Amino acid sequence: MGNSYGTLFRFTIFGQSHAPAIGVTMEGLPSGLKIDMEELQRFLDRRAPGQSKLTTSRREADAPEFVAGLHDGVTCGAPVTAIIRNTNTRSADYEYMRYIPRPMHADYPAMVKYGAEARDFSGGGQFSGRLTAPLCIAGGVCKQVLTKRGIEITARIAAIGGETDDSAMTAAVESARRLGDSVGGVIECTATGLPVGVGEPMFGGLESRISAAVFGIPAVKGIEFGAGFAAAGMRGSEHNDPFAVENGKIVTKTNNHGGILGGISTGMPLVLRAAFKPTPSIAQEQESVDIRTLEPQRLKIRGRHDPCVVLRAVPCVEAAVAAAIYDAILEAEAYNG
Repeated sequence: MGNSYGTLFRFTIFGQSHAPAIGVTMEGLPSGLKIDMEELQRFLDRRAPGQSKLTTSRREADAPEFVAGLHDGVTCGAPVTAIIRNTNTRSADYEYMRYIPRPMHADYPAMVKYGAEARDFSGGGQFSGRLTAPLCIAGGVCKQVLTKRGIEITARIAAIGGETDDSAMTAAVESARRLGDSVGGVIECTATGLPVGVGEPMFGGLESRISAAVFGIPAVKGIEFGAGFAAAGMRGSEHNDPFAVENGKIVTKTNNHGGILGGISTGMPLVLRAAFKPTPSIAQEQESVDIRTLEPQRLKIRGRHDPCVVLRAVPCVEAAVAAAIYDAILEAEAYNG
C-alpha cells in the first residue's frame, strides 16, 4: 500500500487535504510509552500553515486527537491512531481544475489512474502536502522514543533558491512571492547518537529506507548522504574517511560517508540533504490542456499556497528520518536477539 511505511514500526497515513480529517495509524510502538503531548504539539506547530506572510494563509490548528491505542495517555499495545480535523478548507477554489491538470502536480496521472470524476482534487486530495501533518505525528512520536535512547534528529534549511545566507534566503522567497512565483531549496538533516550496526546491505540499507520515507514528502526531488553528489568529482584519497580512535571508540576523522557504509550505520553522525522543488501552484498564468477535449487551456491557479514549501518542511524531514531510523533499530534489535 502506498500510504504505509515500515516493517516492525509501521504507520499508515489516511485522509485528503479537504476531507473532514486526516490521520495516521501506528503499529510497533512499545506499550507503556507516555507520549509528551505538549512536545508533540510544539513539533507539529513548526509545520503548521499560516504562520507568516511567506507561507500559505490557510490556518489550521493541527491539534492531534488520539482516538485509539492509548489508555490514560499511555500506549497500551494496540495500534495507535490519531486524527487532525480539517477546518479551514475552501474546496470551491479548485472546482475549475477538475478537468484541467496543474503543471508539475499529480493531477494528470491521478486523473488517469483514479478517473477524473472519482478522484478528490480539492487541495490536491491525497497528494497534498497537508498529509505531512500526520507524518509529523508519527515522526514526532518516534523522535521522543529515540531521544530516550540518546538519539537526536535535527534539520535545518541549508539553501533556498541557491542562496545560503539567512537574509538572502528570505529575500529570495519574498521576491518570488511578489512576482506570483515560487522557489525551492535544500534541507539538511543530522542524526547523532545512532549506534554502529543499524541497517542492512543492498536494498535494506539505511540510505534506501530513509530515502523511501523522505520521498513520501511531496516536493522532494532528490536526496544525498554525506558528500553526496560532490563525491563524483573527488578522488578516493580525498573522499575516503580515515579511521582513528577517540576516547576508546573507533571514529573517522572526516565524515564524507555521512554515517553510513554498506547500508549500515558507523556511529558517526548520519548526515543527509533533501532537495525540494519550487511550489508548482503559482499565481502566474500557465499552459495546460482540457483532458475532455484535448484542447489547450490557459490556467491561472487560485487558492492559498506557499511560495516556498521548504520553510515548513524542516520538521517533515525530521519526522521521516526518525520513523525510518526507529524502524531500522527495531529490526536490528530483533535480528540480534
